[in-house]
Amino acid sequence: ERTWFDGAERTRELETWIDELDQTLPPLKNFVLPSGGLCAAHLHVARAVCRRAERSVHELVRVGSVEPEVGFYMNRLSDYLFMAARS
Repeated sequence: ERTWFDGAERTRELETWIDELDQTLPPLKNFVLPSGGLCAAHLHVARAVCRRAERSVHELVRVGSVEPEVGFYMNRLSDYLFMAARS
């Protein structure tokens, strides 16, 4: 039996956090290279790990082992980590 995951609600929560961070940051005008202090570096590493996990989850979604919402959540989580690293 699968573990239940409220992906839609969790994804909406992440999107709210992303929007809140976005309001405090200047708009991006160029490609962003990972930089910043130690905290930002850790967030960039976490984002890279999240993106790798997202690629693995994509295959699980494709074969029907997990719900598509898990993939959506992983995508938004990596976006949140990017925004957090910029802040």
